[in-house]
Amino acid sequence: MNPEPIFDVAHLAHVELLTPKLEESTRFFVDVMGMIESGRQGDSVYLRGWDDYEHHSLQLTASPKPGIGHYALRASSPQALQRRVAVLEKTGLGIGWKENNMGHGPAYCFAGPDNHKMEIYYETEWYQPPEDLRPALKNQASRLPNRGIALRRLDHINILASDVCATRVFLQEALGGKMTEQIIFDDGSEKASWITFTDKTYDVAISEDWSGVKGRLHHITYAVDCREDILRAADLCLEQGVFMETGPHKHAIQQTFFLYVYEPGGNRFEIASPGARLVLAPDWKPIIWSQADREKGQAWGLPTIESFHTHGTPPVE
Repeated sequence: MNPEPIFDVAHLAHVELLTPKLEESTRFFVDVMGMIESGRQGDSVYLRGWDDYEHHSLQLTASPKPGIGHYALRASSPQALQRRVAVLEKTGLGIGWKENNMGHGPAYCFAGPDNHKMEIYYETEWYQPPEDLRPALKNQASRLPNRGIALRRLDHINILASDVCATRVFLQEALGGKMTEQIIFDDGSEKASWITFTDKTYDVAISEDWSGVKGRLHHITYAVDCREDILRAADLCLEQGVFMETGPHKHAIQQTFFLYVYEPGGNRFEIASPGARLVLAPDWKPIIWSQADREKGQAWGLPTIESFHTHGTPPVE
């Protein structure tokens, strides 16, 4: 008999990106990506997509090197938070509670098996738009900005891991994640896995880190409404001199229509439409992609660019 599903995690809440060029990165996300600044504190700037309901979904923090500071999950209730903390403490990966957080209440901090810093919390600050950002429709978080690419919402994060399997099992067993797709090579090695906490096909993707270094980032992804927005994003990035790594094109795995760029600090950033698909089946069977499948490239035959397997942040010396 399968174990009872765990629904204690509501969704991926926010990501902290480290950048050695804080002001340039901020201008990139505000002016080019069309995000909304919702606060500043210390060495951090807090941003959100126009339909993210929380105070922020992206935290930019000044740092000597690019990379990920932490990523956060919101629990589905105060009781759910306490249940997950009890489990996390037993794993030996717990760090402890952090109070006085910008935009949300107390957060329990911990690390994944590959040393990615994480946190989980429940109490949160719902974004209150100022008058000039108040939407015409009361069921959206703020007005659609007439600026840049106009990212709608945080979609997912893709972390690099020296041991994909260990990180995947941790997200499943300690946090209740469900695996929707994965890559298994001919030698049986697990090259990548996609994990969801919601009805989306994925919130966290885990890719093998060729370097063996722990705690690195592959990319974070924000969603826009339609494929035409991705094509327009490419034109805007061209005009603004933004480095485009690959796309626009369509992934085979998860079927996301994508454009990958590098933000000024050096982190890879994906603009996606429609973002993760919906999986409504409670008995979804994970889709397994073979080595031969991956050698075919992306959905319409575009080869996977070499830097997709080598570039991560922080860079490896």
